[in-house]
Amino acid sequence: MPIRLILADDHPIVLQGLQKLFSSHEEFDVISSCADGVKALEAVRTHRPDVLVLDLKMPGKNGLDVLGALAAEGLDCRTVLLTAALDDNQAVDAVRLGAMGVVLKESSPEVLLECVRKVHRGEHWLDHDTMSRAVGRVLLRESATREVARALTPREVEMVQLVAQGLRNKVIADRLSISEGTVKIHLHNIYEKLGVDGRLELVLYAQLKGLV
Repeated sequence: MPIRLILADDHPIVLQGLQKLFSSHEEFDVISSCADGVKALEAVRTHRPDVLVLDLKMPGKNGLDVLGALAAEGLDCRTVLLTAALDDNQAVDAVRLGAMGVVLKESSPEVLLECVRKVHRGEHWLDHDTMSRAVGRVLLRESATREVARALTPREVEMVQLVAQGLRNKVIADRLSISEGTVKIHLHNIYEKLGVDGRLELVLYAQLKGLV
């Protein structure tokens, strides 16, 4: 039996290219092609494909939104995420939401074909080095954020984020409905707790720890 596919990509040229690629191999049967995430989700509900080849960035619902909806509805559909670029958080979210394959659009057609074959067999197709680094960086940031959250009060964390936006004390005071003097006291306490010297070091620290 051929592998029944649904393809989803909002770029007509890419979508037509995917259709032509898979249709040229008898082992694949393209049962639906969709130009956005909403239609992709509807097609999965209707046709129950073996594999969904899903673009990450689409209007309506993006690839991660579709993955989340599939998981929430308990729809059993093995999914390959196709993307031009993937940041650390997206990589981790994609795996958490059930993506079994991730392929960059810069990859060769043969890579995508082999990925779909393996995912159909129940195997994962992920660039293990890339994914390991992404997972490691995300977990490190999450750990650092928890560390800062234990050291600072929620109000102090909010203040750090406002400082990182480049806001001055008076603007922060107005934003939080407190006096400028109270802002200065909070900042002094934050500097003491985090061991930083001034606004610039605070912003750099916040960026390093993933607070902004």
